[in-house]
Amino acid sequence: MKSIEVRQKYINFFKNNGHEHITSSTLVPENDPTTLFVSSGMQPLLKYFLGENHPNGKRIVNSQICLRAHGFMDDLLEVGDNRHTSFFEMLGNWSFGDYFKKEQIPYFYNFLTKEIGLDPQKLFVTCFIGDTENNISKDLEAVEIWKELFAKDGIEALVSEFSSMEEAENSGMGNSRICLYPAKKNWWSRNGVPSYMPEGDIGGPDTEVFFDFGFSHDERFGKYCHPNCDCGRFLEIGNSVFTQYQKRDGKFVELPSKNVDFGGGLERIVAVSNNTDDVFETDLYTLIIEKLESLLGIYYKDNKSLFRIIADHMKSGTFLANYGIKPSNKLQGYILRKFIRRAAVKIHLFNPNLDFSNILMEIPLSVIETYKDISPDFGITLDSHKLPEIKELIFVECENFKKILQNGMKVVNKTPLEKVDAKFVFDLYQNLGFPFEVSYDIYQSKNLLLSHAEFVEEFNKHRESSK
Repeated sequence: MKSIEVRQKYINFFKNNGHEHITSSTLVPENDPTTLFVSSGMQPLLKYFLGENHPNGKRIVNSQICLRAHGFMDDLLEVGDNRHTSFFEMLGNWSFGDYFKKEQIPYFYNFLTKEIGLDPQKLFVTCFIGDTENNISKDLEAVEIWKELFAKDGIEALVSEFSSMEEAENSGMGNSRICLYPAKKNWWSRNGVPSYMPEGDIGGPDTEVFFDFGFSHDERFGKYCHPNCDCGRFLEIGNSVFTQYQKRDGKFVELPSKNVDFGGGLERIVAVSNNTDDVFETDLYTLIIEKLESLLGIYYKDNKSLFRIIADHMKSGTFLANYGIKPSNKLQGYILRKFIRRAAVKIHLFNPNLDFSNILMEIPLSVIETYKDISPDFGITLDSHKLPEIKELIFVECENFKKILQNGMKVVNKTPLEKVDAKFVFDLYQNLGFPFEVSYDIYQSKNLLLSHAEFVEEFNKHRESSK
């Protein structure tokens, strides 16, 4: 199934169930200096969860473009596997004090099984086990709704409960289809788990849906498999958050008006609709990967991590440049610079004889072609008239980076690995402008894993001494 089909089916499904379709916001939040990018579908709608009336009513649906690159270790370093991307689309539907669990859970289940055609036997779900410390009950309502839905398809949904990830890894899920986890996995609030929530903060349990590819379990990730295992068997494809509590006087009380916040990654749903666990093998990346194959002279299957990082970073970079962001040492411009330079380093490490400037400037056209047929109603647009400007921006940034890379590599190549520590990596940054992420990728290729935490510690030491 093509991405344009999945996106449209989702919007139509919820429009047919009384939702108003709104366009995607841009990647850079409007009137919100607290964050660099829109990183979730609900972010532009936060004020409506806090009581303001949405002009389009209480039932909303859209596909929101998102970008996650706030923390280098948390976001960018995840890119390179088969499922994580810095740029993605989040299919979302929301209820502001209208419907709740008994409507939302069947909505998403029916969308997956009837509209997308997924086999219900391959769907597994997680729910909230409760929080005894804060006297918050187990989400039995969600569990019972799931049991009834699976039963209608002839599936007995057994339940497993895990008080921790360690328990899940050591005991396994057996034949269970519904697994209950603590707040760290199945609770949402702006400030994390219930104990971290300040007075007045709202939050609630969530229920996540996973697709089972049926792969054999890899015991490097624990003795037994379960939906939240990282071995690759399961892929999360959707998360329904039920905002039903508010913290008052240290206690969690039910809100009189409860909200639903659903988010499902378009890339992942398209992937599972084609029974592939690799989002880079969907039409959202086909043109980009094919272009890279011709420019690098190898096939995707020969070096998947290389292709994934370059494809992801240049897609993110193209969207940022399209919205007027320019490479710089501050804010959004710094992230754009990271994307371009990390992609350049990957090419340099693969083959130093390749000119990464000329290669990377050719990728934006493939990104624009990928998104050209989306209806303007979605608000997801790339201006083809900006292509020459975007190509020039990338080329100039790459050319400026060549001198930095050349000087840094001279030091790297003459320094024995046993002398490489956090202080050395910081000095590369301080004296030569060699960013940590560049050093990380270079030394990873030499089988040396650098610590970002230790680098930050050196950075803070320098800052304190400078004062």
